Amino acid sequence: MTCSFSGEQLEAVRVFHGHSCPGLAIGIRAAEYALREFAGIDDGNLVCVSETDMCGVDGIQYLTGCTFGKGNFIHRDVGKAAFSFFDRGSGKALRFLLRTDAKDGKNAPAADRQEMITLLMDKPLEEVFTCTPLDEQPPKRARILSSLVCEQCHEETMESRTRRYQGQTLCIPCFTEVEQKL
Repeated sequence: MTCSFSGEQLEAVRVFHGHSCPGLAIGIRAAEYALREFAGIDDGNLVCVSETDMCGVDGIQYLTGCTFGKGNFIHRDVGKAAFSFFDRGSGKALRFLLRTDAKDGKNAPAADRQEMITLLMDKPLEEVFTCTPLDEQPPKRARILSSLVCEQCHEETMESRTRRYQGQTLCIPCFTEVEQKL
């Protein structure tokens, strides 16, 4: 089974990302798997937690509608090619982990980028990812928070990203600068 997205959709993702690469193919296939398993869900209820910041996250954002700006795309940086998807309405949650053998051909590892892309795009989804149901709640919805002015640099900063230091409200960079031990 090959990727179910149309050539036009795939080209739009490539343009959005800026180039074609195996990492983008991984994200495209993760998005495809999520949209298959969460069929009919509106993008307001679909949430993705990515365990990597690799090229594939652009494919996921573009194809699923999960974005950082809407707060339904979350980066949990642990360096794994794994993507967890949640349905806020039903509570359904699945984790897609890139299989260690997903990049292998029938007899040998793929030799070049284009061969790797073709391999990833042509395999059945179950041969690209291990899918595991999760028993955890979806991440909380994004909230609009107040902004406070940093008393050192005078820039507005989201309240939850400020620190109190010697009676002053500081943004994280200014706090780091004055709190350094060395």
